[in-house]
Amino acid sequence: MKLSAALSVTFLASASAFAPAPASPGGRCVAAGGSTSLRMMGGANQNPFGNAQSLQYTGGTDVNNKNYGKLADKLNEADIERRKIQEEAERRERAAEIRREERQAKIQYMMNMPDSQPAGTVDEFMFKEGVQDQLDKLDHDLVGLLAVKKRVKEIAALLVLDKMRRKLGFETSVPSLHMSFTGAPGTGKTTVAVRMGQILAKMGYSRRGHVVLATRDDLVGQYVGHTAPKTKEMVKKAMGGVLLVDEAYYLYNAANDRDYGQESIEILLNVMENNQDDLVVAVAGYKDRMDKFFSYIPGMMSRIGNHIDFPNYSADELVKIAEVMSRDLEYDIDDRAYGTFKRYIEERMKLPYFSNARTVRNAMDRARMNSAIRTFEKYAINGENGGYCTVADLKNIDAADFQILLDDILYADSTKRIFA
Repeated sequence: MKLSAALSVTFLASASAFAPAPASPGGRCVAAGGSTSLRMMGGANQNPFGNAQSLQYTGGTDVNNKNYGKLADKLNEADIERRKIQEEAERRERAAEIRREERQAKIQYMMNMPDSQPAGTVDEFMFKEGVQDQLDKLDHDLVGLLAVKKRVKEIAALLVLDKMRRKLGFETSVPSLHMSFTGAPGTGKTTVAVRMGQILAKMGYSRRGHVVLATRDDLVGQYVGHTAPKTKEMVKKAMGGVLLVDEAYYLYNAANDRDYGQESIEILLNVMENNQDDLVVAVAGYKDRMDKFFSYIPGMMSRIGNHIDFPNYSADELVKIAEVMSRDLEYDIDDRAYGTFKRYIEERMKLPYFSNARTVRNAMDRARMNSAIRTFEKYAINGENGGYCTVADLKNIDAADFQILLDDILYADSTKRIFA
C-alpha cells in the first residue's frame, strides 16, 4: 500500500503489499509482504482516509525510516513555523510604526521649537569635550604651520556644532573625515594625525582615537593571497581610530598591472566607504606624488573630504622648534649658540634629504653629544675642578657644540666643489 504525497507520509513496500489482505479483528487492515506496515484504526466499515488522525505508522525495517513521521507532528511543525513567520512580520511592522511615530513627534518638536531657544555656548562644548585642550597641545607641539592649524580648527568647529545640533534633536550625518596630508618629511603630519584622532575620540566620532601608522610593507604581501590578510590585519588594529598610510603612492605601481598593491587599495576603498563611522583613513606623502597617485585612483580622491598641505618650515621656525626641544629636555642654550645653529640650518637646507623638524631633532641630539664629550674631557680626562662638574655644565649647550655641525657641512661642501 502506498499513500498519497498529500498525507506528507511516504511508505515503501514490495509489490506484494498491494494484494488483498485479510481483515483483522477490530477492523484493522495490515499491508503485508513489505518491510513497512500501516494500521488503519477504527471499525471495519469506517473509511480510513476520512480522518487523518486514524492513520498510525507502526515502523518497519526500511532504510528511509528517518525521513518518515506522523502526520500530526508534521502538521504541528508547519503550524508553528507559520506562526513564527507571522509574529516576525508583526514585530517588524510594530517597529516600523514606532519609528514613524517617533519621527513625526520629532518633526513636531522641531517645528514648535523657537529659534531663540538657548543651545549652549560653543566654548562650553569645546572645553567640556576636551577639544580645546587638544588644540592647545597642537599649538604647543607645532611651531608655525598656521594654515594647517586653521584647517584642523575648522574641522573641530564642524564636529562641535554638529554635536550641538544632535543635542537639540536636529538631523545630522557623519561628515567625511578621511584625510590627505601632503608635504615633505618632518613637517608634522603624524603629530596632526595623532591630535585629530584624539579630537575625534573626544567628540564621540571614534571609539579609541589611536593612530596606527602603516607603509606598503605593512599592507602589501609578497605572493598571491598574502596581501588581503596583511591589509585586513592593519585595518583591524586601526578600527576605532585613525589609519595613517605614509607614502601611500607606493601602494600603486603603474608599470605593473599585476602588482599586489592594487588589492590592498581595493580593500582600503571598501573600508573607507562602509566603515567610515568607525575608522578614519589618512594618506600622506609628497604633494606631487600624491596628486599623481590620486589621478590613478580617483576612487580614493572622491572618498577623502579633508586635504591638508604641510609647507616646509623656514629657518626661523626651525630655530623655534629647537628652542621647544631644549626646554622639553631642560637644556640651556644662549642666543650666541642659537645664532650658530641658525647658520647650520640655513646651510643644511641647501643639501639633499633635508627633513625639517627631524633634521632639527638629529642636530639637537648631535649637539647634546658634543656637549657631553666636551664636559667629559674637561672634568674626567683633564681633571679640572678636581673632577667635579656643576649643574650648569650638565645643562649647557654652547655655540661650540653647534659649530662642529656647521664645520662638517662647510667642509663637505668645499670638498665637493674641489672635486666637481
